[in-house]
Amino acid sequence: MFSKTILCFLVLLASRFASAQVYSVTDPLAHTFSIVARDLKTGDMAVAVQSHWFSVGTSVSWGEAGVGVVATQSFTNKSFGPRGLALLKSGKTAQQTLDALLAADESRDVRQVAILDAKGNVATHTGKKCIDEAGHVKGNQFSVQANMMLNNTVPAAMAKAYEQNATLPLAERVLAALDAAQAAGGDIRGRQSAALLVVRGTATEGPWADRLIDLRVDDAAEPLQELRRLLNLHRAYEHMNAGDLAVEKNDVPGAIREYEAAEKMFPQNLEMKYWHAISLANKQQVPAALALLRPIFQQEPNWRILTGRLPKVGLLTVSPAELKQIMSL
Repeated sequence: MFSKTILCFLVLLASRFASAQVYSVTDPLAHTFSIVARDLKTGDMAVAVQSHWFSVGTSVSWGEAGVGVVATQSFTNKSFGPRGLALLKSGKTAQQTLDALLAADESRDVRQVAILDAKGNVATHTGKKCIDEAGHVKGNQFSVQANMMLNNTVPAAMAKAYEQNATLPLAERVLAALDAAQAAGGDIRGRQSAALLVVRGTATEGPWADRLIDLRVDDAAEPLQELRRLLNLHRAYEHMNAGDLAVEKNDVPGAIREYEAAEKMFPQNLEMKYWHAISLANKQQVPAALALLRPIFQQEPNWRILTGRLPKVGLLTVSPAELKQIMSL
């Protein structure tokens, strides 16, 4: 006959075993709301998420150009990300991939997963034991899903916002859906982190260029506000990159145009203002360049040192007298 001590031990062991099937140290409890979506015009795919959990982007959002995107959340099974993408890459549809993942998962009832493939097929699962309020809404080449929400209106609000912002670029459009989720009540615990990933609809020979946007806010009081600021900064640096490309092609007017566009978006950013000034100097507009460079040099003298190094590599093509004038600011 079992003693009370042995019986207690067996009960404890059983409870720990049961818990292990739901949660492990490698699978965070990313209760959250998210969206997976495909741009009907470009074919680009996005996954975006917010949660009251640290660094949610390292757990929930997964994507590969030409393959698809995955959001795995609730009692998260992080392996669903890379395994799901591998199954999609092998030729399985989103639904076939989801079915395969869930069939091998004893804890499917506490999982919430959304998968979108490169053809726009969507498959979503909300386990019957996901914490209320939980649910999902599927639309034309997108899915929104949420669990542990303050109320049950979050998925519908997300879907409505996504559909009503069809004229926006994909990244801004999925952020509109996240904003709508928060406005509808959001995570019952509050907010902490967010992430946005956009990949090309078709893979190129340069995989380093196939991840179009990859932004994360790991810990912030207002993660969606910070994520939007980072996206705007990303857009500004797209102009900076275009300006750099124009410089490589000796297209000074094009460089000025792009650097100026970036500077207008973030006028306090010294980097953007500096390269705008250098482009003006190269276009024989030295007085205008001096007006921009003077406050830059005053705020951070190292930019003056950098300027003296540019003629050697052909990035500053002013005369010796003009260079002396610039360096004397």
